[in-house]
Amino acid sequence: MNNVIWKTPGQTGTGTTYYFKAKYECAVRILLAKLEVINAELSIGLGRRVISSTSGRVKTWESIQAKAVKKGYGKADEKALEHICDIAGVRAVCAFMDDVYLVANALKAHHDLRVIKVKDYLKYPKSSGYRSLHLIVELPVYYQGGAEWMRAEIQLRTSAMDFWANLDHQLRYKRGKQEAVLIGEELKEYSAVVAGLDEKMMELRDRIAAI
Repeated sequence: MNNVIWKTPGQTGTGTTYYFKAKYECAVRILLAKLEVINAELSIGLGRRVISSTSGRVKTWESIQAKAVKKGYGKADEKALEHICDIAGVRAVCAFMDDVYLVANALKAHHDLRVIKVKDYLKYPKSSGYRSLHLIVELPVYYQGGAEWMRAEIQLRTSAMDFWANLDHQLRYKRGKQEAVLIGEELKEYSAVVAGLDEKMMELRDRIAAI
C-alpha cells in the first residue's frame, strides 16, 4: 500500500485506501454512549456514581505517523495502521479501584463489543509507576452500504490515578534526559502513595456502608 489518506468528509484526494476519520469519531461516540449506560446501570444498583467522568479522542494524522515510525514501520501505511490499536480512544475515570473492574466486566458483556486484549496496569504497573486498565476492543460502525469493525482503546482508572498520570505527562514533557530520570524516580514513589490512597478509600467506603 503506497498511499494512505487520512480523509475526512468533504475532502478529495487519490489513494488506494481511504481511512475515514469520521468512522473513528463514530467509534468514540459509541463507546462513550456505552459507558454512559453502564454508569447509569451500576450507579442505580450501588446507590452511588461509579464513573466520575469520560472523555474520548481520535489521534491526529501526525500522531499516527509518529507511532508508526516508533513501532518500526517507517510510515503509516495499511500494515502499520492494523497494528495501531489506539487511533480511537476513550477514558473513564472511576470513583474506586474495584469500580474499574466492574466497568470492564460490564463492557465485556456487550455482545457487539469484542475485547481483543487486556492490559492490566493496576495489578502490574508499568516501570514508571503508571496504573490503569486498558482494553483493546473492536466494535461495528454502521454506514450506508454496510458496517466496519473498528479497533479502539478504552482506559479505565481512578481519579487518583488520573491525577498522577496527568502530572506525570506535564512534569516529564520536554525535559532533558537527566531531569526526566530524576523526576521519574520521584513520581514512581508517588504512584505507590496513590495506590495506597485508593486502597484506603475503598476501605473507608466499605466501613461507611456497613454502618
